[in-house]
Amino acid sequence: MIKKLLGSRLNIDWKIGVITVISTLSLIVGYYYNPTGHYYTDSILLYIIIPIGVTVFVFKEAPDRYGFGLGDWKIGITFTLLGIVLMAPIIWYLGAHTSTMQRYYGYSQEGLVWKKALELFGWEYLFRGWLLFGYARKYGADALWIQAVPFAIAHLGKPPIETLSTIFGGFAFGWVAWRTGSFLYGFIIHWFISALIVIVSAGAL
Repeated sequence: MIKKLLGSRLNIDWKIGVITVISTLSLIVGYYYNPTGHYYTDSILLYIIIPIGVTVFVFKEAPDRYGFGLGDWKIGITFTLLGIVLMAPIIWYLGAHTSTMQRYYGYSQEGLVWKKALELFGWEYLFRGWLLFGYARKYGADALWIQAVPFAIAHLGKPPIETLSTIFGGFAFGWVAWRTGSFLYGFIIHWFISALIVIVSAGAL
């Protein structure tokens, strides 16, 4: 009777389960709590140290299998430069002409460069490293869309025009990581975009 109710045994990839649960809990903890006392060091702890620790000590794998490395740096540098050139005028326009962006990002720029770098370094590794390459083992290129979903949801509360674009931006950052084998180049582009939008929205440029 119990066997009939439960049905056939589920064939679940345990690593996919671990990646999904830990990444989800890390995002929730990062939203509700402040374990290190600073959002930017929270990002390093929750989205870099914990995933790499699981990769090395639980999965018994090297972090570079999950995008933590230079990858194809020649293509990576090319994509980084193209991304910066293409996105700069778009970000400038949005920051200079969108009131919701100005209200949200027009705050003090103290520590903007390094604090934003630490925050996004963690974010990019979680989504474009651990989740992307972890899911790609089972789902292939569809992992590009899968990792973009929690990335978009994590932007809820930010300006609507930004949040609406993140499903596509998440895919684009993911494709750069997929093509280069590294999360680093999407991180640099994302860092540039984030810093520029704050600077422009605050009227400093």
